[in-house]
Amino acid sequence: MATIVDAHVECASLGQTAPGVMTAETEPVYKKIELIGSSSNGIEDAVNNAITRAGKTVRNMKWFEVAEVRGHLENNKVGDWQVTVKIGFTLDT
Repeated sequence: MATIVDAHVECASLGQTAPGVMTAETEPVYKKIELIGSSSNGIEDAVNNAITRAGKTVRNMKWFEVAEVRGHLENNKVGDWQVTVKIGFTLDT
């Protein structure tokens, strides 16, 4: 009877992973960064600006969450939106 370790070794020689064996690909580890995007056009544009800028240097981005929304006032009107965005990405294997 093969143990899980034996099964993993046997499958590894075929370039496969045994069922039930966790790998970095099936159980990723995430890191989270926090950015503040801004836009005079609205909240969604502020979020997209932060994500687009992060995409220039951060690989493997998978999700985001909006943590905070605030704005800058000019002459008693909304001048621009500032959105704190947390972006999650997987670490390289």
